[in-house]
Amino acid sequence: MKNNSSGSYFHLALFTDMGSLKYLYFSLCLLIYLIITCANVVIILTVVLERSLHQPMYVFICCLSLNSLRGSAGFFPRFLADLLSDTHFISRSSCFIQVFVLYTYATCEMAILSIMAYDRFVAICQPLHYGSRMTFRMVLNLIVLAELYPSFICICCLSLTVRLPLCGIKLQRFFCTNWPLVQLSCVDTSVNNIAGLLATVATIFIPLLFVLYTYLRILLVSRRSLHEQKGKVLQTCMPHIVTCVNYSVSLAGEILLNRLREDQINPLINVFLSLGFLTIPPIVNPLVYGLKLPQIRVVSHYMPSPTRQKSS
Repeated sequence: MKNNSSGSYFHLALFTDMGSLKYLYFSLCLLIYLIITCANVVIILTVVLERSLHQPMYVFICCLSLNSLRGSAGFFPRFLADLLSDTHFISRSSCFIQVFVLYTYATCEMAILSIMAYDRFVAICQPLHYGSRMTFRMVLNLIVLAELYPSFICICCLSLTVRLPLCGIKLQRFFCTNWPLVQLSCVDTSVNNIAGLLATVATIFIPLLFVLYTYLRILLVSRRSLHEQKGKVLQTCMPHIVTCVNYSVSLAGEILLNRLREDQINPLINVFLSLGFLTIPPIVNPLVYGLKLPQIRVVSHYMPSPTRQKSS
């Protein structure tokens, strides 16, 4: 217990004694994890293996699925183990690694959604320049930017938290997040608070404002288009709009949860908000793109299996 007191371990206090129900919860959560993994792997394989889908929009969709797998891998294995465990302590190093993985997932998701909005903007508002602008090099640069820019900001914020002396070990969460760790500090955390707010603006609100700006421009252009063209624009943009709104709402719950005090939140709402942004978008995204985009739906349905190839 000495190590716990010195901050070598943290206690995930949101877990309670579930008795025999823990096996039911474990089975349900394992099923959710398998669904997330299988659905996103199908999208990735479909885009990678089908040449007709080697286009910027589908490459970005593939990146979205890869990021969902990262976020799920950073949460579910540890969460499933905790469901079956009687003690819920996590080491300091494991906790900070989990914070980094989950925060890069959250911020990279918004970055990818913003470059997908830019891709739709160029395709609809500047179609004659689409081929010259969205080149392979440009797509690669955007993907690298969407990965490195949020990761760098997350590293900066996390480095400020790592240096803090901590006086407690109790986290009212199912997993490690940055702000609850900062609140355990024995010293003034004004710098961490300001850095966290700036990081949220830089990685969440600025990309979100960019998405809103691009769709405002798309809306203005589509209003001057013919009725048939408006339908095509809607069909093209609707999956991205649904994905962006779904993720923004889920992430807003997580941000709100981090900023409210424990006694201000109902335990059930705490559980829902804690799990929302890690489970809902990774499930909804592949369903939206698999059902709404005919190219992916048709290809994934008729992808030849190994046995079919042998018979042919």
